[in-house]
Amino acid sequence: MATRARHLIPRQTLAAVPGTTHPRRVRWARPRPPRAAGSDDTDVNNLKIVEPAFVGLRRDLKQRLPFYVSDYVEGLNLKCVASTLFMFFACLAPAVAFGSLLNVKTQGAMGALEMLVSTSICGMVYALFSGQPVTIIGSTGPVLAFTAIMYSTCQQFALPFLSTYAWVGLWTSGILLLCALTSTSNLVIRYLTRFTDEIFAGLISVIFVVEALKNIVGLVFTGSVGGGAALLSVMSAVATCAFAMKLSGLRTSRWFTKRVRDTVADFGPTVSIISCTAVCGWLAARYGISLEYLSLPTQIVPTTPRPWVVNLMETPVWARWGASLPAVMVSILMFFDQNITTRLVNSKDNKMKKGYGYHMDLLVVALNTLVFSMLGMPWLVAATVRSVNHLRSLTTFGTVGEKTEVVGVTETRITNFAIHACIGLSILYARDLLTKIPQCVLMGLFLYLGLSAVKGNEFLERIELFFTDKEKLPNVPYVKDISLAATKKFTALQVASLLALVALKESKFGILFPVVIAALQIILVLAVRAKWFTEKELAVLDRD
Repeated sequence: MATRARHLIPRQTLAAVPGTTHPRRVRWARPRPPRAAGSDDTDVNNLKIVEPAFVGLRRDLKQRLPFYVSDYVEGLNLKCVASTLFMFFACLAPAVAFGSLLNVKTQGAMGALEMLVSTSICGMVYALFSGQPVTIIGSTGPVLAFTAIMYSTCQQFALPFLSTYAWVGLWTSGILLLCALTSTSNLVIRYLTRFTDEIFAGLISVIFVVEALKNIVGLVFTGSVGGGAALLSVMSAVATCAFAMKLSGLRTSRWFTKRVRDTVADFGPTVSIISCTAVCGWLAARYGISLEYLSLPTQIVPTTPRPWVVNLMETPVWARWGASLPAVMVSILMFFDQNITTRLVNSKDNKMKKGYGYHMDLLVVALNTLVFSMLGMPWLVAATVRSVNHLRSLTTFGTVGEKTEVVGVTETRITNFAIHACIGLSILYARDLLTKIPQCVLMGLFLYLGLSAVKGNEFLERIELFFTDKEKLPNVPYVKDISLAATKKFTALQVASLLALVALKESKFGILFPVVIAALQIILVLAVRAKWFTEKELAVLDRD
């Protein structure tokens, strides 16, 4: 651990730390990801940012291929059934929401149908061939915002949107493919640390919670929603979230046997959705209250009448080449969205045993982007909140004293594939059933997803220290092993970074925020250079 901390501290600063010498130059953090059973134990500190073609992919295959059969066998259990049911709703609802928003932003060029088809097929392909199948891919805010900006630009230059979108996607696919082949994800593996991971996860989780609360509270102030409908909607949303959290919390209670508690906790979110849907529907029918329900496409046809394959020749030659410029930007967005989210899933805290495959993951995303660009459908990339919730739904917990700790994760491809297969089947065969789910219940699910992602984020948990009685401080390493002042200073630096990112996201430059997240490591390096933290403090606060 001490060795890892030395990499982060500039050598000038190390001269002041006992046992260190040679003040020369600044070196970046080089985190060591968890080694997988059967892996080649590659020294992460020696990874090059760019390697010869296929070197990283061969390394990923060597690490993951021996576990491919077990990725399916280990998914045949009740816990994975519970995970599939929960994450089906957790992935379906955002897909419909993002698709509806995309329909508005592109004036019908793309909509919910395209988003659902893309989510289903890309998700199944990713589950089968990625290096880390616990990660969930889907539409993300920055990519959707970029699509909206591109539509406006096409309107301004009188360019056909879908054809131009396809060309940007083809260029983007090529850039991501090049990154996958040359192992460029080593940049994230080698240089980013827990400091950046926690801020990114915290940002996405907080945004999810805030957006869910805005939608729920907004019902009260919407003139088109009657008083009875607003009251029932708010109550249903809160009840869905609270009931899911209560059932999930049974895992650490003293009731029943451990097996019963774990089973109820695993199925908790699904039970909450079904029961709150039933109660809300009964109350709405009993008192004649009109509610909004989940809306799904009625036919499997493009939102705007057109052939499924986009005509690439509609875009002028100059614009085909010009599409490479916005492709660079969207490639950066997707590269960091994908890799930072996957880093969170691969965290050593999750005690995963089969290793990772960053380059395989990026290769699958690149190929998905290639195909679905030509079909005029949304680009998908690793979705943080959905991935974290999928991870937690597959995690086995144990109790040590009064503290709940991670025992391990069921690392399987079954759940990811089944989730997205169910989304595809639901469009075909379950539309009438799913459209009976009130939107307010799904709002409660969004809130639950955000709050669940907050749990386990040490950075957000450390914020409580600013308001905790010194006599009631938790017995954790960042309190007992180092000074409380250093912990608060480190946390304050992360809070300031998070607030700056929120401000950036809400500005007209919001689509740049994943790029800025990748640069957060510079802030920590500068803080260490200013001697804000010692080697021992970093070993605790910014540990692998």
